[in-house]
Amino acid sequence: MRAPRVAVTGATGFTGTAVLRSLALRREAAGDRLVVRAVGRRPPADAAAADEWFPADLAEPGTLGGACEDADVLVHLGVSLDPDPSRCDAVNDRGTAAVMAEAERAGVRRIVHLSTAAVYGPGPHRGIAVGEVEPAPVSAVSRSRLAGERHALAAGATVLRPGLVVGRGDRWVVPTLAELLAAVPAVWDGGRALLSLVDVQDLARLIVGFGLTRRPIPAAVRHAGHPVPVRCGDLLTVLAGHGVLPAVAGELPWSECVRALEASGSAVSVRQMSLVALDHWYDSADTWRVAECEPGPGPLARLGEAAAWYRSVTAAGADGTRGAG
Repeated sequence: MRAPRVAVTGATGFTGTAVLRSLALRREAAGDRLVVRAVGRRPPADAAAADEWFPADLAEPGTLGGACEDADVLVHLGVSLDPDPSRCDAVNDRGTAAVMAEAERAGVRRIVHLSTAAVYGPGPHRGIAVGEVEPAPVSAVSRSRLAGERHALAAGATVLRPGLVVGRGDRWVVPTLAELLAAVPAVWDGGRALLSLVDVQDLARLIVGFGLTRRPIPAAVRHAGHPVPVRCGDLLTVLAGHGVLPAVAGELPWSECVRALEASGSAVSVRQMSLVALDHWYDSADTWRVAECEPGPGPLARLGEAAAWYRSVTAAGADGTRGAG
């Protein structure tokens, strides 16, 4: 039998780098014979991370011809987080449509598409299942990613919606927490918010599990957080214990947090603060069961592995060399 071939878009990004690492570990640990093709504008920084590089740009559909040729699996991670709606539509909507069409033309048997729980829009959300809340995206990024989901589902994909993704390479979640604590140095709303978090290493294992399983899995949207939600207060405490964030004492109710943030002049929005200070928990337990993938010890237990990375990034932010999340 020939080695399975896996095409990965967005392979140089935060999640893509972890997926390439997970594929390599899968090959080494289990003896899986895999051929990995990175699809994107530039090759992975680690030349050994992929067997092939296919130069392409999701914003230019004409460059995608042949990207999935002979591939058995497509892992579509490519995304634009640009606030420009035209760029988001070009990559997240039309680019996804183009790569799905290419996968169908090439006869790809399994597709995994990464989306985001941000498509649900404003919370709070507490333990909701897929379909329990109608998506109501509020940003160009989320609207275009929801549009991209539709193309992926039509092509038979497993669509994964993680909540907050943490770990080495994260330039949004923990750096934004640091900015918020500088603006509102208190435990927000008592730290009681329940959040869907997942470490990027565990998310990568889940993605690879869905991609390489030989069992038939119907096209569906699935939540992709760790099955056990994380309390906001526990997240802040653990990060402080690793020297990533300052320890804070005292609590502020949500209404006072909003007033303090608006008075601070911070570039972080109330909407962004609500994502970590109010419930945003999406029931993900069934996702791990279907993928036959162990969820691991959880994102709080993994934070120590990324602590040095986070300390360097938050220090850069404090020096004014990092933009707002």
